[in-house]
Parts: sequence; C-alpha cells; structure tokens
Amino acid sequence: MKNLAVPLSARALFLAQLLASFLFSPALGQSDGSGVVVAMYNISAPQGSQAILQCHSQRMVWTQDRIKDRQRVVHWDLLRSGPNHAMERVLDMFSTGDQRIYNGYNQGRVNMPRTAFKDGNFSLVIKDVAMSDKGIYSCNLHHHYCHLYESIKVQLNVTKSARKERRFWDGQKAVYVVLLGSTVVLPCVNRRPIWTEGNSQEDQQQVVHWDRQPPGVRHDRADRLIDLYASGERRHYGPLFVQQKMNISATAFSQGDFSLIISDIQLLDQGLYSCHLHHHYCGLHERRIFQLSVTPPVPQIPQIPQITQNPQEPTDEPQYLPNEDPNTNMVEVPPHVINVILPEQRSHFLQQLGYILATLLLLALIVLAIVLLTRHRKRQGQDFDPRKVESPPLPTVTYVGHTSCVKKECERSIPEVKSSNQEETKLDYKNNLLKEAEMTKLCSPKAIDLDREMEKPSWK
Repeated sequence: MKNLAVPLSARALFLAQLLASFLFSPALGQSDGSGVVVAMYNISAPQGSQAILQCHSQRMVWTQDRIKDRQRVVHWDLLRSGPNHAMERVLDMFSTGDQRIYNGYNQGRVNMPRTAFKDGNFSLVIKDVAMSDKGIYSCNLHHHYCHLYESIKVQLNVTKSARKERRFWDGQKAVYVVLLGSTVVLPCVNRRPIWTEGNSQEDQQQVVHWDRQPPGVRHDRADRLIDLYASGERRHYGPLFVQQKMNISATAFSQGDFSLIISDIQLLDQGLYSCHLHHHYCGLHERRIFQLSVTPPVPQIPQIPQITQNPQEPTDEPQYLPNEDPNTNMVEVPPHVINVILPEQRSHFLQQLGYILATLLLLALIVLAIVLLTRHRKRQGQDFDPRKVESPPLPTVTYVGHTSCVKKECERSIPEVKSSNQEETKLDYKNNLLKEAEMTKLCSPKAIDLDREMEKPSWK
C-alpha cells in the first residue's frame, strides 16, 4: 500500500460522512452498541493496489492456554503507622482458593474466605488482634488478563478499653477501632461479574467486527464484512468477490492485530470502514474508523533493457585523457549559509547588571533626600516652640471689698495705685484713674462711718 496525499474531494466526502453520522447516529466518542470511537484515520491508496487498515489492541489478546485462574488475584497489604511507614504484604489469594501468608506469625491467625471469587467477599479476618496489627490495610484486586486494578483501604486501630470500640468513615476510608485480643473482619466486597465469574465462555465473549459504510449511507445501515471470534470461528458477509478480497489474519487474537487486508482496490471499495472490538468479559468496547479513498492507478514506466557495450566499440560519449579529471571544469555551488548573530553572553549580562545597579542607586538617593528633608523640618519645629517664648509680666491689682474697707487700708492702697500708675502710665493710665476714683468713693468719710455703725453690736 502506498500512502498518498488525499484529494480535496475525498476529504470533503469524509467530512460529509462524519456530519451525517453526527446527525443520524449516536455521537462519536460515546458508548453505544458499537463501542467508543478511540481513533480515526484517513487513508488513500491507488486503484489496483493492496490496502491494510491497521487495527491493534493488546487488551484483546487471548493466549488460549486454558490456565486462567492465575490471572485473577487479590493482595492484602499493610502500611504500618510507625516512623518508618513500611509496607508489608500480608496475604495473597488466587481464584482457585489457594492462599499465601508471608509472615509466619500470621499463620492460623489471618485468612480469607475460600469462596471469595464466587461470592465477591474478599474480607480479611484477623484473630487475636495485637498492637502490632495497627495500620492501614489495602485490598488490591488484580485481573492480569483484562488489565484491571481496584483497591479498597481500611484503617485498623487497637484499644484496651471496650468503651472506645467503634467504626466510622473518615471521608476516604473506613476506620475500625477494635479491642485488644478480639477478632476483626476488615471488609472488601466486590461482586462485579468479572471478579466472580470464571472464564469458561471467554472465547465466545471476544469478537471483532468489520463494517463498511458506503458514501451517503448512515452508520446503522452499514454493511457487515467479517466477524471473528476468539474461538477461531469466522463469518464472512456479502458477495463472494468481496469475501475473497477482504480478510483478517488467522493469528489476530494471539497477536492483537485485527487489521483488515483489502486486495485489488477498486473505486467501489472506497467508503467508511469501522473496526469494532468487543470483549464482553472485560467490558471492552472500542471502535476505530478508517476513511478509505481510491486514487487513479500509478502509471507504470516501461523499463528499457540495458545494453552492455564492448569497450573496443566506438561510443558517442566524450573521451577523456588518462590524466584528465572529468570533474575539473565543474563549477562548485557554494552551500547555503544562514548567518545567525548571537549576542555575547558576558557583555549582555554586565549591561543588565548595570541597569539594575543604576536603578538601585537612584532609589537610594531618593530615600536619602526624603530622610534629610524630614530631619530639617523637625529641627525647625523644635527651634520655634511657643511655650518657650517670654512675655512681659502683666500688672497685678488688688481689689478690696467695700464691706471691710477702713481708712488705713484705703490710705495704704492709694499709694500702691499711684506707684503702679507711675510705672505704667502709658499702658494703664485710664484704668488706674477709674480704679482710683472708685477707691476714693469707697473710702469716703460717709462710707467709713457707715461701716462703723454696722460693726457696733445691737442691744435689744
């Protein structure tokens, strides 16, 4: 087969068929009766050649060795909660019921039900629980034939108080707190048919279908070409000439190669081909799509037989002297050179470093200017303190009430007022005159006589 460029008309036809499959059939990539579309290919081949539509899957390989019990196994592992966090294999059990205990201390103390691969109960039974049994247990189910792996985790804690026994879910796994010396069953249940059923009819559950969808035909109306079962049964459909030109290898299930071989391709063979892989036992349903386009046949160039010439016969080719090199006059074509200028790494680094240092220096100068300006402002504020400004003392004047004024006091206060008037004649001249007039009025003879009469006791 020769892979050639797909013409535009074939690409347009391929896109039209895909659009039709979206409109009239289930969406691609979804699990339906035909499987999940896992790959799409666009192939072209010249007319009259042979094309191979490659469809491979290692999950469909069947060794047919009739020894299938070893392909299903369950492992119980223990992750201890100590400082080392060591992982320890506790027990293995095969589908035949055979068990393998790795630690001699667990002999007769740890086991699993022998009917685990029949009823799906893979729980671990631990008798006479000890403090060393604490940790996280994992139940690991392996199906080597179907390439499946499932795991369940259970945490076991041991206590000496019966009141602290309990079971709860911490959001990720089940946690069992059990009494020291008791018996505990760590649950691990999986009743899927793949773990509980045997492989007695496995050869009938593996099948490969090849369908062909002509241009303009919906997917559900595609023509069935070949059915091939793992048991070796083969079914061909369609006319006899179609059956003879399309085939699958007899070793398909032993090698995982389910490619469709189409010989003597013609224009009627182009269309949309589908490879359906079904493994009902393992739950595998896949589909691969091939858009086959047929191009015109490659013209065959007739081969001219080569005639051997006698060295003695004359030829039309130019003759060279013995010492003459025929490549002497050839002009050498200089090779195409692309000049790439790379900057010097060292100078580029120094230039970037200079930019960084200049930026840091500028920032340092700005910070220094701000600090100096702030200190200058603080010093000016300390020099001008309104609390330290000295103000001239104000004159004090003593006022005497008229009820206790006597002549001597009046005579004593008048000189004081006069002396104060002499010191500050300009500032408080008018105020002192008014005060002196008031004092004179209060210290008049009538006022003094009136005070004396009020001081005399009244005899009644």
